[in-house]
Amino acid sequence: MLREITIGDLLDETAGQYPEKEALVYHERGLRYSFAQFQDICNQAARGFLSLGIQKGENIAIWATNVPEWVISQYATAKMGGVLVTVNTSYRTHELEYLLRQSESTTLLLIDSYRDANYLGMLREICPELDTCEPGKLHSARLPHLKNVIYIGEERQPGMFLWQDLMERANLIQEEERIARQQSLAPDDVINMQYTSGTTGFPKGVMLSHTNIVNNAIKVAECQRLGVQDRVCIPVPFFHCFGCVMGTLACVATGATMVPVIAFDPGIVLLVVEKERCTALYGVPTMFIAELNHPTFAERDLSSLRTGIMAGSLCPIEVMKNVVHKMGIRDITIAYGQTESSPVITQTVPEDSIERKVSTVGRPHAGVEAKVIDPVTGESLPQGVQGELCTRGYLVMKGYYNMPEQTAQAIDAEGWLHTGDLATMDEDGYFQITGRLKDMIIRGGENIYPREVEEFLYTHPKVLDIQVVGVPDPKYGEQVLACIRVKPGEALTEEEVLEYCHGKIARFKIPRYIQVVDEYPMTASGKIQKFKLREQAIQSLGLQGDTGIETA
Repeated sequence: MLREITIGDLLDETAGQYPEKEALVYHERGLRYSFAQFQDICNQAARGFLSLGIQKGENIAIWATNVPEWVISQYATAKMGGVLVTVNTSYRTHELEYLLRQSESTTLLLIDSYRDANYLGMLREICPELDTCEPGKLHSARLPHLKNVIYIGEERQPGMFLWQDLMERANLIQEEERIARQQSLAPDDVINMQYTSGTTGFPKGVMLSHTNIVNNAIKVAECQRLGVQDRVCIPVPFFHCFGCVMGTLACVATGATMVPVIAFDPGIVLLVVEKERCTALYGVPTMFIAELNHPTFAERDLSSLRTGIMAGSLCPIEVMKNVVHKMGIRDITIAYGQTESSPVITQTVPEDSIERKVSTVGRPHAGVEAKVIDPVTGESLPQGVQGELCTRGYLVMKGYYNMPEQTAQAIDAEGWLHTGDLATMDEDGYFQITGRLKDMIIRGGENIYPREVEEFLYTHPKVLDIQVVGVPDPKYGEQVLACIRVKPGEALTEEEVLEYCHGKIARFKIPRYIQVVDEYPMTASGKIQKFKLREQAIQSLGLQGDTGIETA
C-alpha cells in the first residue's frame, strides 16, 4: 500500500504520535531535539523561507555537510513547497555555477568551507555582485535566477542573510499562512532535486516527488525492521539519497532517532555509535572498511548495533563477515538503486543469509516491478541470463529537470526506467548486479566483469580493497588493471598477485597491470570513480596512444 502524504504532513503525524521522543541528535554539537521541538523549528524555518517570497515549486539549493541546518531545511522547504536542490559537497566553481544555472535556483544556503574547499570564496568568484548588494536583492550576471544567499554560520557576510536572520524573519509570517501553504501541496509535487554525479556528460537534475521518496523511505525502513525504538547513525552525506531519503526520511517515517555525523570520520562514527547507543549504522563498503580498521575499533562498545544498510557499491564477502561478526550488525541489509529510482529498487532483509547479502542485492521492494532485458533488442531475459536491469512503479523519478530528451532516453514509453546496470535474476527473485553496461571489459572478444575478478582477489590475505578496470590495449582492445589497497603493515608484489591468480581464474581474466595504491578517487557520497582510475592508469602507464579509445 502506497502512502499518499506530503513530507510535511508525515513529520506532523510522527510528531503527534511521539512528541517527546528524540528526533535529532548531534553528539558532536551536544544538540538534541524531540519530535515536537524539531517540528517547531522546521515550522519556524518554513515561515522564514516564506518571508523571502519563495513560491511553491521554486528551487532552493543547499551546499553543506551534514550540519543541523541541512536537516531542518529539508523539512522546512518540504512544508512550504520549495524544491530542495542538493549540492555535492565536493563541487568546485565550474560545477556549482552549472548546477545553480541549470536548476534555476533562486536561493542558496551554504556553509563556509569543507576540507580544502572555500565555499564562500568560490561563490564570490562566480557572484562578485554579492559584495555590494543588499541581502535578498542579488542581481548576478552569471546566475540570473539567484536572489537569496543564506550563510549557515555566525559571521555576517556581504550580500547574504545569516541562518539566524532566516529564523528571525519567521515572525513576519503568520502561522496560518504557513499552514495554508503546506495544505496546498500535493503528494505528487516535485519536492527534491538531486544531481546525478555526471560521469558521462553534464549532471542531470533528478526530480523526485513526495510520493517517490516518502514511500521509498518507508520500504527501506521496513526491510531493516526499523521502528520507534531505533537510533540510526547517518555518516553518509545528506546531499545524496542515501542520507536524506534512506536516512533522515526513513527515521521520520518510523519515529526512529536521526543521529547524523557532520562529515565522515571513522573514529567519530565509532564514538557516536557507542555514546548514543545507535542500533543502526549506514555506510558504503569503504566506510565500513575504514571503521573496522580504525585504531580505536577494538575499544568501542558497539553492542547496541543491530541493523543498517550497506549500499553504493558491492560488498566483498570478507568485509560483510567482519561487519556481521566483529561489529555485531547481524541484521545488516544490502540496498541497490539509483537517484532516478528514489533511490532503492531492491534490498535484502535480516533473514537473508550472509551469502545472499554478498552475492545479491536482494529482491525488489513491495509494489516495485523489476526485469532484466537484452539491451539491444529490449526483450525480457530468462532467469540467470545477464542483461540490463529495468524498474517500474511509484519509485521512478518525474524526470530530469529541463531535459526532456534525456528523460525520454532513461524512461521508456511504458514507464520502465533503464538503469544502465547489468544484472541477473535467480529463481527466487533475487537480483545480482554484475557491472555497468559501460564498465564491462572486452579483451580480445572475451567479456570480463570486474566484479568477478575483484571478488577473487579479495580472498588474498594481504588485500584490503581492490578495484578492477579496463585500460586500452593495441592488440586485445582492452586489458585488465587491478588497483589494490594493501592491508596495513603488509607489502604485496606484482609477482605474488600473478602467482595467486595462476590456475585459479581464466588466463584472460588475470590482470595485465597491477598497481598498489593508497586510496581511490571518490565521489563525495563515497562511490569509487572507476573512470578516474582508468584515466590515471592511462597516464601513468603511457597507454594514450594504444587505441583510438577516448580517455575522457
